[in-house]
Amino acid sequence: MSTIQRGIDDGPAMSSRVLKTVVLVVCCAFVIIPFIGVIATSIASQEHVTNSGGFVLWPDGLNLDAYKAIFNGGVVQRALLISVVIATGGTLISLAGSTMLAYALSRPGSFGQRPILLIVLFSLLFSPGLIPNYLVVKEFGLLDSLLALILPTAISGFNVIVLRSFFMGIPDSVLDSARIDGAGDFRIFWSIVLPLSKAVLAVVGLFYAVGYWNAFFNAMLYINDTAKWPLQLVLRTYVINNTELSSGDLGGASADQLPPQESIQMAILVVSLVPILIVYPFLQRHFAKGMLTGAVKG
Repeated sequence: MSTIQRGIDDGPAMSSRVLKTVVLVVCCAFVIIPFIGVIATSIASQEHVTNSGGFVLWPDGLNLDAYKAIFNGGVVQRALLISVVIATGGTLISLAGSTMLAYALSRPGSFGQRPILLIVLFSLLFSPGLIPNYLVVKEFGLLDSLLALILPTAISGFNVIVLRSFFMGIPDSVLDSARIDGAGDFRIFWSIVLPLSKAVLAVVGLFYAVGYWNAFFNAMLYINDTAKWPLQLVLRTYVINNTELSSGDLGGASADQLPPQESIQMAILVVSLVPILIVYPFLQRHFAKGMLTGAVKG
């Protein structure tokens, strides 16, 4: 009798688990199938792409003509290098500025601590707007410069607050013992605070890197020279807006040797996704620890 009763009691729980599994599988399918289709279309043959109406779910073979075309020295290869420079340089500049500002705001008695903290918090609530941003960039002579894609967004108020909260959690006894040994503020920051903050620095660095890598709107505003376009602006122009890539855009390859436009567009999309997919697994183990530690205190 008890076995029958236990089976009846477990029925709703089992149904709930099955329903959750089905919903999870369906959600995963909605995410994974388009991604598989993008990769498959980028490596499919011209005949298969044409016969499938421009979107392939399973290729009939491995054809890398689309990747050879975009890495033939044309606009995509140049834009990829520019995006790497912007993402790498911007992340380093942002991390340096944010960590130093956050550390100064976390130390009681720092010069201008309270008003500067209020300014940082104010920036979380109010944005200066599109036209003032453009005028500032123009007055500093940054139009058509890659610095225009880095400096206006170099410091994020949210990331500064996360870092400040983490730094405030470092025991004062550790810092005081370093001062007793004769270490100055910069030496304490470099030799003690930063090594203890690897988790939160990895998370904040990932936020900055993804932000710089995915940004296209600032490039659309401030960069008029197409030779300085980052990859995301090329992606928007040639994939989202469906502008056709000519042979001149792909390093001068002959028009009759070009793969289908759909394959080239999907190959650009794959190239834009790969760097973040490569970096994220190395930082994943720091992600939860860095975010939770930096968000609990403060």
